[in-house]
Amino acid sequence: MGIMGKILGVVVLVMVGLVGAGPAALAVRPVDVVVADRAGVLDQNTLLPALRAVDFYQPTKVAVYTYNGTAADNLNEEILRFARAEHPDWISADGQKWADGLFIFALDPVGRHVGTYMGEDRKVSLGQRDDIQNASKDLFRDAQWTEGTIAGIKRGAELINQPWYRSAAFLITAWTTVSAAAAGAAGWLIVRWRTRIGSRKELARGDASYANVSMDLQVTELNANTIPESSRYGGSVLEKHRTFLTRYNTATGLSQQVHALSSRDLSRRPNLRLVRKYADASAELDALDDVIADTNALLNRGSSWAAAWDRQLAPFRADLAGLEQLLSRRHGAGDSVTAAALRSFREQSQREMERWTSELADSAISPETALDRLRDARTQLSELLKNHADTVIEGFARNEKEAKMMRKEMESAQAGSKAKYGRAYEPSILGTVYPSYYFFSVPTFNSGFNTGVSSVSSARGGGTTTGYGSSGGSFSGSGSSSGF
Repeated sequence: MGIMGKILGVVVLVMVGLVGAGPAALAVRPVDVVVADRAGVLDQNTLLPALRAVDFYQPTKVAVYTYNGTAADNLNEEILRFARAEHPDWISADGQKWADGLFIFALDPVGRHVGTYMGEDRKVSLGQRDDIQNASKDLFRDAQWTEGTIAGIKRGAELINQPWYRSAAFLITAWTTVSAAAAGAAGWLIVRWRTRIGSRKELARGDASYANVSMDLQVTELNANTIPESSRYGGSVLEKHRTFLTRYNTATGLSQQVHALSSRDLSRRPNLRLVRKYADASAELDALDDVIADTNALLNRGSSWAAAWDRQLAPFRADLAGLEQLLSRRHGAGDSVTAAALRSFREQSQREMERWTSELADSAISPETALDRLRDARTQLSELLKNHADTVIEGFARNEKEAKMMRKEMESAQAGSKAKYGRAYEPSILGTVYPSYYFFSVPTFNSGFNTGVSSVSSARGGGTTTGYGSSGGSFSGSGSSSGF
Protein backbone atom coordinates (compact mmCIF):
# COMPACT_ATOMS: atom_id res chain seq x y z
CA MET A 1 0.00 0.00 0.00
CA GLY A 2 1.32 3.46 -0.93
CA ILE A 3 1.76 6.34 1.47
CA MET A 4 -1.51 7.89 0.26
CA GLY A 5 -3.46 4.74 1.06
CA LYS A 6 -1.90 4.44 4.52
CA ILE A 7 -2.72 8.03 5.40
CA LEU A 8 -6.32 7.73 4.30
CA GLY A 9 -6.68 4.34 6.02
CA VAL A 10 -5.64 5.75 9.39
CA VAL A 11 -8.03 8.68 9.03
CA VAL A 12 -10.94 6.43 8.11
CA LEU A 13 -10.31 4.13 11.11
CA VAL A 14 -10.18 7.04 13.51
CA MET A 15 -13.36 8.57 12.13
CA VAL A 16 -15.22 5.24 12.24
CA GLY A 17 -14.18 4.83 15.85
CA LEU A 18 -15.46 8.27 16.80
CA VAL A 19 -18.77 7.94 14.98
CA GLY A 20 -19.27 4.43 16.35
CA ALA A 21 -19.14 5.85 19.85
CA GLY A 22 -22.53 7.52 19.40
CA PRO A 23 -25.90 5.81 19.91
CA ALA A 24 -27.68 4.28 16.92
CA ALA A 25 -29.91 6.74 15.06
CA LEU A 26 -33.52 5.74 14.43
CA ALA A 27 -35.08 5.91 10.97
CA VAL A 28 -38.74 6.96 11.39
CA ARG A 29 -41.21 7.55 8.58
CA PRO A 30 -43.52 10.61 8.86
CA VAL A 31 -46.50 10.04 11.13
CA ASP A 32 -48.63 12.02 8.66
CA VAL A 33 -48.24 13.95 5.38
CA VAL A 34 -50.64 16.82 4.65
CA VAL A 35 -50.54 18.66 1.30
CA ALA A 36 -52.41 21.91 0.63
CA ASP A 37 -51.41 22.68 -2.97
CA ARG A 38 -53.32 25.93 -3.50
CA ALA A 39 -50.94 26.90 -6.35
CA GLY A 40 -51.75 23.67 -8.22
CA VAL A 41 -48.11 22.94 -9.09
CA LEU A 42 -47.43 19.62 -7.34
CA ASP A 43 -47.80 16.12 -8.76
CA GLN A 44 -49.22 14.37 -5.70
CA ASN A 45 -48.90 10.93 -7.31
CA THR A 46 -45.14 11.49 -7.18
CA LEU A 47 -44.97 13.67 -4.07
CA LEU A 48 -46.92 11.64 -1.52
CA PRO A 49 -45.11 8.28 -1.94
CA ALA A 50 -41.76 10.06 -1.90
CA LEU A 51 -42.52 11.98 1.31
CA ARG A 52 -43.99 8.96 3.08
CA ALA A 53 -40.73 7.11 2.41
CA VAL A 54 -38.50 9.84 3.92
CA ASP A 55 -36.69 8.84 7.12
CA PHE A 56 -36.73 11.26 10.07
CA TYR A 57 -34.89 10.83 13.38
CA GLN A 58 -38.09 11.38 15.40
CA PRO A 59 -41.79 10.89 14.56
CA THR A 60 -42.66 13.99 12.54
CA LYS A 61 -45.78 15.34 10.82
CA VAL A 62 -44.99 16.86 7.41
CA ALA A 63 -47.16 19.64 5.98
CA VAL A 64 -46.73 21.14 2.51
CA TYR A 65 -48.40 24.41 1.52
CA THR A 66 -48.23 26.22 -1.84
CA TYR A 67 -49.95 29.37 -3.05
CA ASN A 68 -49.50 31.92 -5.84
CA GLY A 69 -48.31 35.17 -4.33
CA THR A 70 -46.11 38.06 -5.46
CA ALA A 71 -42.46 38.96 -5.08
CA ALA A 72 -43.41 41.52 -2.43
CA ASP A 73 -45.26 39.01 -0.22
CA ASN A 74 -44.07 37.80 3.17
CA LEU A 75 -44.44 34.01 2.92
CA ASN A 76 -44.09 33.69 6.71
CA GLU A 77 -47.13 35.91 7.20
CA GLU A 78 -49.09 33.96 4.58
CA ILE A 79 -48.38 30.52 6.09
CA LEU A 80 -49.43 31.77 9.53
CA ARG A 81 -52.66 33.27 8.08
CA PHE A 82 -53.43 29.96 6.34
CA ALA A 83 -52.74 27.89 9.46
CA ARG A 84 -54.93 30.10 11.66
CA ALA A 85 -57.79 29.95 9.12
CA GLU A 86 -57.67 26.32 7.98
CA HIS A 87 -55.21 24.31 10.09
CA PRO A 88 -55.27 25.50 13.72
CA ASP A 89 -53.82 22.07 14.58
CA TRP A 90 -50.53 23.34 13.14
CA ILE A 91 -50.29 25.90 15.96
CA SER A 92 -49.48 25.28 19.63
CA ALA A 93 -52.23 25.47 22.26
CA ASP A 94 -51.11 28.93 23.43
CA GLY A 95 -51.13 30.24 19.83
CA GLN A 96 -47.54 31.47 20.02
CA LYS A 97 -45.55 28.67 18.35
CA TRP A 98 -45.86 25.95 15.75
CA ALA A 99 -47.19 22.66 17.10
CA ASP A 100 -44.73 20.11 18.45
CA GLY A 101 -43.68 17.34 16.06
CA LEU A 102 -44.49 19.50 12.99
CA PHE A 103 -42.38 20.36 9.92
CA ILE A 104 -43.99 22.71 7.35
CA PHE A 105 -42.55 23.26 3.89
CA ALA A 106 -44.08 26.22 1.99
CA LEU A 107 -43.69 27.35 -1.63
CA ASP A 108 -44.79 30.39 -3.63
CA PRO A 109 -43.89 29.58 -7.27
CA VAL A 110 -45.08 32.96 -8.61
CA GLY A 111 -43.53 35.24 -5.98
CA ARG A 112 -40.59 32.78 -5.95
CA HIS A 113 -40.29 32.21 -2.19
CA VAL A 114 -39.64 29.04 -0.20
CA GLY A 115 -40.15 28.70 3.57
CA THR A 116 -39.56 26.17 6.35
CA TYR A 117 -41.29 26.11 9.76
CA MET A 118 -40.98 23.74 12.75
CA GLY A 119 -42.41 22.99 16.15
CA GLU A 120 -40.17 23.84 19.10
CA ASP A 121 -39.11 20.20 19.47
CA ARG A 122 -38.15 20.02 15.79
CA LYS A 123 -36.56 23.42 15.23
CA VAL A 124 -33.10 23.87 13.72
CA SER A 125 -30.77 26.86 13.46
CA LEU A 126 -31.29 29.67 10.93
CA GLY A 127 -28.29 28.43 8.98
CA GLN A 128 -29.80 24.94 8.79
CA ARG A 129 -33.13 26.38 7.65
CA ASP A 130 -31.22 28.13 4.85
CA ASP A 131 -29.57 24.79 4.05
CA ILE A 132 -32.98 23.09 3.72
CA GLN A 133 -34.33 25.85 1.49
CA ASN A 134 -31.18 25.93 -0.65
CA ALA A 135 -31.54 22.19 -1.31
CA SER A 136 -34.68 22.95 -3.31
CA LYS A 137 -33.75 26.16 -5.13
CA ASP A 138 -31.91 24.87 -8.20
CA LEU A 139 -34.90 22.65 -8.96
CA PHE A 140 -37.37 25.46 -8.28
CA ARG A 141 -35.46 27.80 -10.60
CA ASP A 142 -36.03 25.20 -13.31
CA ALA A 143 -39.77 25.03 -12.39
CA GLN A 144 -39.43 21.48 -11.04
CA TRP A 145 -41.82 22.16 -8.17
CA THR A 146 -42.51 18.59 -7.08
CA GLU A 147 -38.87 17.50 -7.23
CA GLY A 148 -37.72 20.64 -5.42
CA THR A 149 -40.24 20.10 -2.64
CA ILE A 150 -39.08 16.51 -2.18
CA ALA A 151 -35.42 17.59 -2.13
CA GLY A 152 -36.09 20.26 0.50
CA ILE A 153 -38.03 17.94 2.78
CA LYS A 154 -35.40 15.21 2.48
CA ARG A 155 -32.75 17.72 3.54
CA GLY A 156 -34.96 18.77 6.42
CA ALA A 157 -35.22 15.13 7.56
CA GLU A 158 -31.42 14.93 7.58
CA LEU A 159 -31.09 17.99 9.85
CA ILE A 160 -34.12 17.94 12.17
CA ASN A 161 -33.20 16.25 15.50
CA GLN A 162 -29.89 15.18 13.94
CA PRO A 163 -27.73 13.19 16.43
CA TRP A 164 -24.70 15.13 17.60
CA TYR A 165 -22.24 12.69 16.06
CA ARG A 166 -23.78 13.18 12.59
CA SER A 167 -23.71 16.95 12.67
CA ALA A 168 -21.45 18.85 10.32
CA ALA A 169 -19.92 20.70 13.27
CA PHE A 170 -18.87 17.48 14.97
CA LEU A 171 -17.51 15.89 11.79
CA ILE A 172 -15.55 19.01 10.90
CA THR A 173 -14.16 19.33 14.41
CA ALA A 174 -13.25 15.65 14.59
CA TRP A 175 -11.61 15.71 11.20
CA THR A 176 -9.69 18.87 12.04
CA THR A 177 -8.58 17.68 15.48
CA VAL A 178 -7.71 14.07 14.75
CA SER A 179 -6.46 14.15 11.20
CA ALA A 180 -5.05 17.62 10.56
CA ALA A 181 -1.57 16.32 9.89
CA ALA A 182 -2.77 13.38 7.82
CA ALA A 183 -5.14 15.53 5.80
CA GLY A 184 -2.40 18.08 5.24
CA ALA A 185 -0.05 15.42 3.94
CA ALA A 186 -2.75 13.88 1.78
CA GLY A 187 -3.75 17.27 0.42
CA TRP A 188 -0.15 18.06 -0.44
CA LEU A 189 0.22 14.77 -2.29
CA ILE A 190 -3.05 15.24 -4.15
CA VAL A 191 -2.12 18.75 -5.26
CA ARG A 192 1.24 17.58 -6.55
CA TRP A 193 -0.32 14.61 -8.35
CA ARG A 194 -3.00 16.74 -10.01
CA THR A 195 -0.45 19.37 -10.96
CA ARG A 196 1.76 16.74 -12.59
CA ILE A 197 -1.20 15.32 -14.55
CA GLY A 198 -2.18 18.83 -15.67
CA SER A 199 1.38 19.65 -16.71
CA ARG A 200 1.62 16.52 -18.83
CA LYS A 201 -1.67 17.28 -20.59
CA GLU A 202 -0.57 20.82 -21.34
CA LEU A 203 2.81 19.56 -22.52
CA ALA A 204 1.14 17.15 -24.94
CA ARG A 205 -1.11 19.93 -26.22
CA GLY A 206 1.83 22.26 -26.72
CA ASP A 207 3.95 19.60 -28.45
CA ALA A 208 1.17 18.75 -30.93
CA SER A 209 0.72 22.40 -31.92
CA TYR A 210 4.45 23.16 -31.98
CA ALA A 211 5.10 20.13 -34.23
CA ASN A 212 2.44 21.31 -36.68
CA VAL A 213 3.89 24.82 -36.80
CA SER A 214 7.46 23.56 -37.24
CA MET A 215 6.51 21.13 -39.99
CA ASP A 216 4.60 23.83 -41.92
CA LEU A 217 7.06 26.67 -41.28
CA GLN A 218 8.37 26.90 -44.86
CA VAL A 219 4.89 26.51 -46.34
CA THR A 220 3.62 29.29 -44.05
CA GLU A 221 6.37 31.62 -45.32
CA LEU A 222 5.50 30.78 -48.94
CA ASN A 223 1.81 31.43 -48.27
CA ALA A 224 2.57 34.76 -46.62
CA ASN A 225 4.82 35.84 -49.53
CA THR A 226 1.97 35.43 -52.02
CA ILE A 227 -0.83 37.10 -50.03
CA PRO A 228 -1.79 40.33 -51.86
CA GLU A 229 -0.82 43.12 -49.50
CA SER A 230 -3.15 45.52 -51.33
CA SER A 231 -6.13 43.54 -50.09
CA ARG A 232 -7.75 44.95 -46.93
CA TYR A 233 -7.89 41.49 -45.41
CA GLY A 234 -4.56 40.33 -46.80
CA GLY A 235 -2.77 43.38 -45.39
CA SER A 236 -4.23 42.84 -41.92
CA VAL A 237 -3.26 39.15 -41.88
CA LEU A 238 0.25 40.03 -43.04
CA GLU A 239 0.59 42.41 -40.10
CA LYS A 240 0.03 39.43 -37.82
CA HIS A 241 2.54 37.40 -39.83
CA ARG A 242 5.31 39.94 -39.38
CA THR A 243 5.65 38.87 -35.75
CA PHE A 244 5.19 35.18 -36.58
CA LEU A 245 8.89 34.21 -36.57
CA THR A 246 9.54 36.17 -33.37
CA ARG A 247 6.70 34.38 -31.65
CA TYR A 248 7.86 31.06 -33.05
CA ASN A 249 11.33 31.65 -31.58
CA THR A 250 9.69 32.47 -28.22
CA ALA A 251 7.73 29.21 -28.38
CA THR A 252 10.96 27.37 -29.22
CA GLY A 253 12.61 28.77 -26.12
CA LEU A 254 9.62 27.75 -24.01
CA SER A 255 9.73 24.28 -25.55
CA GLN A 256 13.35 23.87 -24.50
CA GLN A 257 12.55 25.05 -20.97
CA VAL A 258 9.60 22.73 -20.39
CA HIS A 259 11.29 19.68 -21.88
CA ALA A 260 14.17 20.18 -19.46
CA LEU A 261 11.77 19.70 -16.52
CA SER A 262 11.84 16.40 -14.67
CA SER A 263 8.70 14.50 -13.60
CA ARG A 264 9.19 15.95 -10.13
CA ASP A 265 9.46 19.46 -11.58
CA LEU A 266 6.13 18.99 -13.37
CA SER A 267 4.45 18.57 -9.96
CA ARG A 268 5.11 22.21 -9.07
CA ARG A 269 2.49 24.81 -9.83
CA PRO A 270 4.88 27.50 -11.17
CA ASN A 271 6.04 24.96 -13.75
CA LEU A 272 2.43 24.12 -14.66
CA ARG A 273 1.97 27.80 -15.49
CA LEU A 274 5.14 27.69 -17.61
CA VAL A 275 3.96 24.60 -19.53
CA ARG A 276 0.53 26.17 -20.08
CA LYS A 277 2.19 29.30 -21.44
CA TYR A 278 4.11 27.12 -23.93
CA ALA A 279 0.92 25.28 -24.95
CA ASP A 280 -1.07 28.51 -25.43
CA ALA A 281 1.70 30.14 -27.48
CA SER A 282 2.05 27.09 -29.73
CA ALA A 283 -1.72 26.67 -30.17
CA GLU A 284 -2.16 30.29 -31.26
CA LEU A 285 0.69 29.97 -33.77
CA ASP A 286 -0.85 26.76 -35.09
CA ALA A 287 -4.17 28.53 -35.63
CA LEU A 288 -2.49 31.56 -37.24
CA ASP A 289 -0.55 29.55 -39.80
CA ASP A 290 -3.85 27.95 -40.87
CA VAL A 291 -5.36 31.41 -41.30
CA ILE A 292 -2.36 32.54 -43.38
CA ALA A 293 -2.84 29.50 -45.62
CA ASP A 294 -6.60 30.17 -45.96
CA THR A 295 -6.03 33.86 -46.70
CA ASN A 296 -3.61 33.00 -49.50
CA ALA A 297 -5.89 30.31 -50.96
CA LEU A 298 -9.05 32.46 -50.84
CA LEU A 299 -7.68 35.81 -52.01
CA ASN A 300 -5.67 34.23 -54.84
CA ARG A 301 -8.42 31.68 -55.67
CA GLY A 302 -6.04 28.79 -55.23
CA SER A 303 -7.09 25.19 -55.69
CA SER A 304 -8.27 24.95 -52.06
CA TRP A 305 -10.23 28.22 -52.01
CA ALA A 306 -13.60 26.49 -51.50
CA ALA A 307 -12.43 24.69 -48.36
CA ALA A 308 -10.85 27.92 -47.11
CA TRP A 309 -14.11 29.82 -47.68
CA ASP A 310 -16.07 27.11 -45.91
CA ARG A 311 -13.85 27.54 -42.85
CA GLN A 312 -14.63 31.28 -42.86
CA LEU A 313 -18.36 30.51 -42.81
CA ALA A 314 -18.05 27.92 -40.03
CA PRO A 315 -18.27 30.29 -36.99
CA PHE A 316 -21.34 32.02 -38.47
CA ARG A 317 -23.00 28.71 -39.31
CA ALA A 318 -22.37 27.51 -35.74
CA ASP A 319 -24.02 30.66 -34.35
CA LEU A 320 -27.08 30.20 -36.54
CA ALA A 321 -27.33 26.52 -35.59
CA GLY A 322 -27.21 27.41 -31.88
CA LEU A 323 -29.98 30.01 -32.00
CA GLU A 324 -32.91 27.64 -31.48
CA GLN A 325 -31.38 26.11 -28.36
CA LEU A 326 -30.77 29.61 -27.02
CA LEU A 327 -34.36 30.66 -27.69
CA SER A 328 -36.01 27.49 -26.38
CA ARG A 329 -34.21 27.45 -23.03
CA ARG A 330 -35.92 28.50 -19.82
CA HIS A 331 -36.10 32.32 -19.65
CA GLY A 332 -34.95 32.39 -23.29
CA ALA A 333 -37.95 34.57 -24.33
CA GLY A 334 -38.50 32.36 -27.35
CA ASP A 335 -41.91 33.86 -28.13
CA SER A 336 -40.72 37.48 -28.14
CA VAL A 337 -40.41 39.93 -31.03
CA THR A 338 -36.61 39.86 -30.78
CA ALA A 339 -36.67 36.04 -30.95
CA ALA A 340 -38.77 36.21 -34.12
CA ALA A 341 -36.24 38.63 -35.60
CA LEU A 342 -33.41 36.19 -34.86
CA ARG A 343 -35.27 33.28 -36.45
CA SER A 344 -36.08 35.34 -39.54
CA PHE A 345 -32.44 36.41 -39.80
CA ARG A 346 -31.31 32.80 -39.53
CA GLU A 347 -33.49 31.69 -42.45
CA GLN A 348 -32.40 34.64 -44.56
CA SER A 349 -28.70 34.14 -43.75
CA GLN A 350 -28.74 30.46 -44.66
CA ARG A 351 -30.01 31.42 -48.13
CA GLU A 352 -27.54 34.30 -48.38
CA MET A 353 -24.54 32.06 -47.62
CA GLU A 354 -25.48 29.77 -50.48
CA ARG A 355 -25.75 32.78 -52.80
CA TRP A 356 -22.40 34.23 -51.73
CA THR A 357 -20.69 30.89 -52.31
CA SER A 358 -22.29 30.50 -55.74
CA GLU A 359 -21.31 34.04 -56.78
CA LEU A 360 -17.78 33.52 -55.48
CA ALA A 361 -17.47 30.32 -57.51
CA ASP A 362 -18.67 32.15 -60.64
CA SER A 363 -16.29 35.09 -59.98
CA ALA A 364 -19.35 37.34 -59.82
CA ILE A 365 -17.98 38.79 -56.58
CA SER A 366 -14.43 39.12 -55.27
CA PRO A 367 -13.18 37.30 -52.16
CA GLU A 368 -12.98 40.69 -50.40
CA THR A 369 -16.66 41.34 -51.19
CA ALA A 370 -17.62 37.90 -49.90
CA LEU A 371 -15.72 38.56 -46.66
CA ASP A 372 -17.37 41.99 -46.37
CA ARG A 373 -20.80 40.39 -46.65
CA LEU A 374 -19.91 37.82 -44.03
CA ARG A 375 -18.61 40.54 -41.72
CA ASP A 376 -21.80 42.59 -42.19
CA ALA A 377 -24.00 39.56 -41.50
CA ARG A 378 -22.13 38.71 -38.32
CA THR A 379 -22.34 42.36 -37.26
CA GLN A 380 -26.10 42.29 -37.83
CA LEU A 381 -26.39 39.09 -35.79
CA SER A 382 -24.45 40.79 -33.00
CA GLU A 383 -26.98 43.63 -32.94
CA LEU A 384 -29.93 41.23 -32.94
CA LEU A 385 -28.38 39.29 -30.05
CA LYS A 386 -27.89 42.53 -28.10
CA ASN A 387 -31.57 43.40 -28.66
CA HIS A 388 -32.60 39.94 -27.48
CA ALA A 389 -30.34 40.29 -24.46
CA ASP A 390 -32.41 43.32 -23.46
CA THR A 391 -35.57 41.21 -23.85
CA VAL A 392 -34.40 38.30 -21.66
CA ILE A 393 -33.01 40.68 -19.04
CA GLU A 394 -36.33 42.51 -18.90
CA GLY A 395 -38.13 39.17 -18.55
CA PHE A 396 -35.91 37.75 -15.80
CA ALA A 397 -34.93 40.79 -13.72
CA ARG A 398 -37.43 41.99 -11.12
CA ASN A 399 -35.98 45.47 -10.73
CA GLU A 400 -33.37 47.80 -12.18
CA LYS A 401 -30.69 46.60 -9.79
CA GLU A 402 -31.01 43.03 -11.09
CA ALA A 403 -31.20 44.26 -14.69
CA LYS A 404 -28.00 46.24 -14.20
CA MET A 405 -26.28 43.16 -12.76
CA MET A 406 -27.30 41.06 -15.78
CA ARG A 407 -26.31 43.74 -18.31
CA LYS A 408 -22.89 43.95 -16.70
CA GLU A 409 -22.37 40.18 -17.10
CA MET A 410 -23.51 40.32 -20.73
CA GLU A 411 -21.15 43.19 -21.49
CA SER A 412 -18.27 41.47 -19.71
CA ALA A 413 -18.87 38.29 -21.71
CA GLN A 414 -18.75 40.20 -24.99
CA ALA A 415 -15.65 42.12 -23.91
CA GLY A 416 -14.02 38.73 -23.58
CA SER A 417 -12.51 37.99 -20.19
CA LYS A 418 -10.78 34.72 -21.16
CA ALA A 419 -10.36 33.57 -17.55
CA LYS A 420 -14.07 33.96 -16.76
CA TYR A 421 -15.77 33.24 -20.06
CA GLY A 422 -13.30 31.06 -21.93
CA ARG A 423 -12.93 33.45 -24.86
CA ALA A 424 -10.26 32.28 -27.30
CA TYR A 425 -8.72 33.34 -30.58
CA GLU A 426 -11.02 32.50 -33.51
CA PRO A 427 -8.95 30.79 -36.24
CA SER A 428 -10.50 32.63 -39.20
CA ILE A 429 -9.68 35.62 -41.36
CA LEU A 430 -12.33 37.78 -39.66
CA GLY A 431 -11.20 36.51 -36.26
CA THR A 432 -7.65 37.61 -37.09
CA VAL A 433 -8.55 40.99 -38.59
CA TYR A 434 -11.08 42.01 -35.91
CA PRO A 435 -10.67 41.88 -32.12
CA SER A 436 -12.40 39.10 -30.17
CA TYR A 437 -15.08 41.45 -28.83
CA TYR A 438 -16.13 42.71 -32.28
CA PHE A 439 -18.75 40.00 -32.84
CA PHE A 440 -21.34 38.97 -30.23
CA SER A 441 -21.67 35.21 -30.70
CA VAL A 442 -24.25 32.72 -29.43
CA PRO A 443 -21.76 30.97 -27.06
CA THR A 444 -20.81 34.39 -25.67
CA PHE A 445 -24.49 35.28 -25.21
CA ASN A 446 -25.08 31.99 -23.35
CA SER A 447 -22.04 32.50 -21.11
CA GLY A 448 -23.07 36.02 -20.16
CA PHE A 449 -26.70 35.08 -19.61
CA ASN A 450 -25.85 32.02 -17.49
CA THR A 451 -23.52 34.09 -15.32
CA GLY A 452 -26.09 36.88 -15.04
CA VAL A 453 -28.89 34.52 -14.00
CA SER A 454 -26.59 32.84 -11.48
CA SER A 455 -25.55 36.20 -9.98
CA VAL A 456 -29.13 37.43 -9.69
CA SER A 457 -30.38 34.11 -8.29
CA SER A 458 -27.63 34.11 -5.66
CA ALA A 459 -28.51 37.66 -4.70
CA ARG A 460 -32.17 36.73 -4.40
CA GLY A 461 -31.41 33.68 -2.30
CA GLY A 462 -29.30 35.71 0.09
CA GLY A 463 -32.27 37.53 1.65
CA THR A 464 -33.84 35.58 4.52
CA THR A 465 -37.11 36.74 6.14
CA THR A 466 -37.77 35.63 9.72
CA GLY A 467 -40.69 37.77 10.94
CA TYR A 468 -44.43 37.10 10.51
CA GLY A 469 -45.46 40.59 9.44
CA SER A 470 -47.90 43.04 10.95
CA SER A 471 -50.67 40.43 11.26
CA GLY A 472 -48.46 37.96 13.12
CA GLY A 473 -48.90 39.67 16.47
CA SER A 474 -46.84 38.00 19.18
CA PHE A 475 -46.44 34.74 17.25
CA SER A 476 -42.79 33.61 17.39
CA GLY A 477 -42.73 30.11 15.91
CA SER A 478 -39.45 28.86 14.46
CA GLY A 479 -39.33 29.52 10.72
CA SER A 480 -38.06 31.63 7.86
CA SER A 481 -38.34 32.09 4.10
CA SER A 482 -36.09 33.21 1.25
CA GLY A 483 -36.24 33.92 -2.47
CA PHE A 484 -34.99 31.78 -5.34
